Amino acid sequence: MPIYEYQCESCSHALEALQKLSDAPLVDCPACGKPSLKKQISAAGFRLSGGGWYETDFKSGKKKNLAGEAGSSGSSSTPASA
Repeated sequence: MPIYEYQCESCSHALEALQKLSDAPLVDCPACGKPSLKKQISAAGFRLSGGGWYETDFKSGKKKNLAGEAGSSGSSSTPASA
């Protein structure tokens, strides 16, 4: 699900909103209440949810659980929070 950036043309309040692609753009500013929010052009942001998606992709050989292997170097057992 993409994260969109908005800025109010009336009060210059800036915010980020987690929205579906099919959702209508936000219009009302939460700070001043005026219908003057405009979507900003920015680098795409998104949130990954679910457990272990990185463990199931790009496996090599007989490795089954890359993140959970004890003594392996270069892999982390806890994912970084976004």
